[in-house]
Amino acid sequence: MNIYINNIDHICTIEMVERKGIGHPDTICDQIAEEVSVELCKYYLEEFGTILHHNIDKALLVGGQAKPKFKGGKITQPIELFIAGRATLKAQGKTVPIDEIVQKTAKDWLKKHLRFLDIEKDIRIFPKIREGSPELVELFQRFSTGEIPLANDTSFGVGFYPPSSLEKKVLEIENLLNNTKTKDKFPFIGEDIKVMGLKEGKSTQFTIAIAMVDRFMLHIEDYQSKISSIKHFLSTSLELKEAEININTADDYKKESVYLTVSGTSAENGDDGQVGRGNRINGLITPYRPMSLEATAGKNPISHVGKIYNYFAFELSKEICQLGFADTAQVFIVSKIGMPITEPTILEIKLDHRNASNEDIQKLARKKLEELPQIWKKILNAPNPFEPFGN
Repeated sequence: MNIYINNIDHICTIEMVERKGIGHPDTICDQIAEEVSVELCKYYLEEFGTILHHNIDKALLVGGQAKPKFKGGKITQPIELFIAGRATLKAQGKTVPIDEIVQKTAKDWLKKHLRFLDIEKDIRIFPKIREGSPELVELFQRFSTGEIPLANDTSFGVGFYPPSSLEKKVLEIENLLNNTKTKDKFPFIGEDIKVMGLKEGKSTQFTIAIAMVDRFMLHIEDYQSKISSIKHFLSTSLELKEAEININTADDYKKESVYLTVSGTSAENGDDGQVGRGNRINGLITPYRPMSLEATAGKNPISHVGKIYNYFAFELSKEICQLGFADTAQVFIVSKIGMPITEPTILEIKLDHRNASNEDIQKLARKKLEELPQIWKKILNAPNPFEPFGN
């Protein structure tokens, strides 16, 4: 295994950052797939004393149909959510109640995060979980015997730290709008929020899509007033007075064609979702930064390098900076299927304003690699497995 340490390339003066909020169809798929994996891991540990092979990393949300209107509309056709993947369905003479686990986990998550969606009427959940392939199951079994897990894929992970000022603001905007205290003050703000931040030289602008809840809107003038109140709230709460803030830019007030929803998510009316199309594990979509297209949600946290190598890259880059080894760090790591997860093919670390020797950095990297067989504990115990930048 080779560890390379290089300098970070020049950073452009233009930057764009995106975040899809908790009620966005893609985020719904990611979060539920991950939650199913976590709950399945807990079931395996409780029933069998170890985590068994699984990858619940495919989910498709088919948007429903709705007729939103001022003072309240209705959902006319339910959302459909398909959860697919592979899992160990029998062990030690017991059958795993996988469909029940998927149904309960999905409904619990939806009830917790989507205030105005009728879980029993407005969404249908279809578990499609099958047994895993014998080859991948065999690779996985080293974990249950106490050996170092073998990578079940040839994949790569990337991470960077610290977040830029624009990345922080994009996170802050969505977190504030979906905060429970904000919802108490502005109940008409739905959970489906998408924030696009753009920095060009010294100018910054944020384009925000907010699914407004129709039952709180009396008429078009009331809608306009509430949009203005949100804009003022953001500007004053997050010190964005120098930034340009645009909300629901596709609205046409003259035609009264505006972003109204019955449930607070666009999933109710034809906007579909899929695992892997949304935020990366740091909670953002960052095209000006190193980024993996790997769908980490729902993959097993033991041997699926498409998941754990992305967590590893983020954690290592963060620790390098927090230890004062460098001001900025980027980490790139690639696996080879069938090899121990602690032995990547290549690990590259790119730094800016380095304050430590290559030997010290390599020592830290090897220490973090040795800890990889235990990273599943952090993932299972995290309040939010997609916890952005340690918040």
